[in-house]
Amino acid sequence: MVKAIIFGAPGSGKGTYASRLQSKLGIKVIATGDIFREKMKKDTAKGREIRSYVEKGLLVPDNIVIEVLKKKLAETSMGKGFILDGYPRTIKQAEALEDIAKIDVIIQLKVPDWIIIERLSARRICKNCGEIYNLRYLKPKNDMKCDKCGGPLYQRPDDTPQVIRERIKVYEQQTQPLLRYYKEKKIPFVEYRTEKLDTPPEEAVQEILNDLKKLKLV
Repeated sequence: MVKAIIFGAPGSGKGTYASRLQSKLGIKVIATGDIFREKMKKDTAKGREIRSYVEKGLLVPDNIVIEVLKKKLAETSMGKGFILDGYPRTIKQAEALEDIAKIDVIIQLKVPDWIIIERLSARRICKNCGEIYNLRYLKPKNDMKCDKCGGPLYQRPDDTPQVIRERIKVYEQQTQPLLRYYKEKKIPFVEYRTEKLDTPPEEAVQEILNDLKKLKLV
């Protein structure tokens, strides 16, 4: 089964597409952001160490990220395949991954900045349960209240246009060396591009699946 890494700027649809690929292919999505959140909820030395970086807006050091990923992959049935979301973020992390698993394909999402800004600017999150809405295409039934728990919705401070542009810039600077690294390693790339704001996720996922089939990976 396929072992993939998904790359895409914030708001490009990584989480949405990865979760749908997970259900269609029966593989595991391993998102480092989710793992860190789980760790931080537990009052352990590792959780506190991760929180000390995250709360300052700093990248978690490579040695911690690699250790956490190794443990997660050890708990995952490698034969069933996986999609990595948020890992690797540095060349050191990519090199460490080579000793753990062989990557079959890179899924790269190419979405124009204006679409990302429109999407993220309209994102709203429930303060109570964390459910995510979008004022353009996933509106709550009651204005600014969560459909699930009735909690108030809010806009993340980093979901404003100016901050989003900076996040995209940081992502591109961080990711270019990694994309070059995998191209030099001759790992196949599946690129999904869109110029439409409201492309249905199912349409995007089907296109990615078609390309994976052409590579005989699914």
